[in-house]
Amino acid sequence: MGDEIPKSARRIRKERLKGKLDRLLNEYKNVLLCKVDNVGSSQMQKVRVALRGKAELLMGKNTLIRKVVREHAQQNKNLEALLPLITGNLGFVFTNSDLKAVREVIQKNKVPAVAKSGTTAPSDVFVPPGPTGLDPGQTAFFQALNISTKIARGSIEIINTVHLIKKGDRVTSSAVALLTKLDIKPFFYGIVVETVYENGSVYESSILDMTKEDLYAKFFAGVRKLAALSLAIGYPTVASLPHLLGNGFRKVLAISLATKYEVKEAKLFQASAAAAPAAAAAPAAGGKGGAAPKKAEEKPKEEEPEEEDDMGLGGGLFGGGDDD
Repeated sequence: MGDEIPKSARRIRKERLKGKLDRLLNEYKNVLLCKVDNVGSSQMQKVRVALRGKAELLMGKNTLIRKVVREHAQQNKNLEALLPLITGNLGFVFTNSDLKAVREVIQKNKVPAVAKSGTTAPSDVFVPPGPTGLDPGQTAFFQALNISTKIARGSIEIINTVHLIKKGDRVTSSAVALLTKLDIKPFFYGIVVETVYENGSVYESSILDMTKEDLYAKFFAGVRKLAALSLAIGYPTVASLPHLLGNGFRKVLAISLATKYEVKEAKLFQASAAAAPAAAAAPAAGGKGGAAPKKAEEKPKEEEPEEEDDMGLGGGLFGGGDDD
């Protein structure tokens, strides 16, 4: 009775996974949640080797992972954001390195794969035009798929590019049969990083593609909208303050120019306004010698003789001619 009951292999694996996950959660601040559908063990091992020294990849039962994360969340509340995301066929990459660089290493490792009937297409599939190497007896198969073909040099040749499968559609058995006959492996499967947990913040992995210029552009677009809203409702903010000062200065400048009241900040503009009439008068003064002869050469228009008004006493009023 004093002997200990030997542990099962399953229990040993769980304890090892729990110990490893405890270490990873204490050692790393960032986690990449990855979708690992259609990824084999050999491909997974290649990714582990590529990440060596930069990050660590962990695979395990979601139930156990949620339990361990929930325990650590009692000391670190930020980890609670991970719990709703632990669903499906996931892999966890723990790292303290540059997230974008780690993601590139993960998603660079892809392998070609054949299409399987009933699966969802991860990308569009096009069949290129050209010879297929199939004998003319299989023409009916292409006709059933509405693919234009011709017979050239004893084999079937596709005339135009065929958009066989659209991204997101279900792969049909007929499409799989055609791709198999043509020996085409249209899809590339690998680990896909979907979500990022960065020191308490959770966001989509597409955010990693944004550059500093993109962030600056979005930030200043928000500042412009805030300034416009502040000016419209008359509520001063830090964003609208430069515009309020600029508008106020323009009003002071306009009053100063109109009343000739000297303002220190408006002296430069007053000097420019005073120089403007002189500059406009200079061409007129310099043009007296040249413009006068031109006007002298022009002949005055002859005035047309005015018709004498007989005040209605002539015959024109009564339609008559000479006096009797």
